[in-house]
Amino acid sequence: MAEVVQISGTTSEAKIRNPLAVVLLSFITFGIYFWFWWYFVNREMAEYGEANGTDECGDSPGMSLLAVTLGAFIIVPPFVSIFKGFNRMNAANRLAGSGEKMEAAIGLIVWIFIAPVGIFFFQYYLNKAWHAMAGGGTAPAVEAAVAETVAVEAESAADAPADNQG
Repeated sequence: MAEVVQISGTTSEAKIRNPLAVVLLSFITFGIYFWFWWYFVNREMAEYGEANGTDECGDSPGMSLLAVTLGAFIIVPPFVSIFKGFNRMNAANRLAGSGEKMEAAIGLIVWIFIAPVGIFFFQYYLNKAWHAMAGGGTAPAVEAAVAETVAVEAESAADAPADNQG
């Protein structure tokens, strides 16, 4: 079962899905689950972007879905949608402060040649954004905060003996 987190600033929710389950369900349903999943992750990102006052995370999940379904007959739209999807996922990670990202071009290439791995990576990195948004943060963010605290404490400790001698 997917963990549900509240999208900050809205009444909407995002799901932290198991990336392997997304891949397996897409395979078992002959791609039908993928269409639903693609719509929902794009909707979640659009709502998150809207809550943060930006359209970097997308604004039309229906168009993203249309591109990977009927757009496949024109060949180019699915690739554009997937590339932009990675960019939207990276924007969500940046807004959430997770510090995680996957280059959109690399994500698209992986998706083209090994689609299940591309889907796995997309959901994996999107989960990082939702964890960070929910307050879970990530190790690099925690390490940066600890380093800043240590620097402030070291500065305070360096100032303390000088004040006592005066």
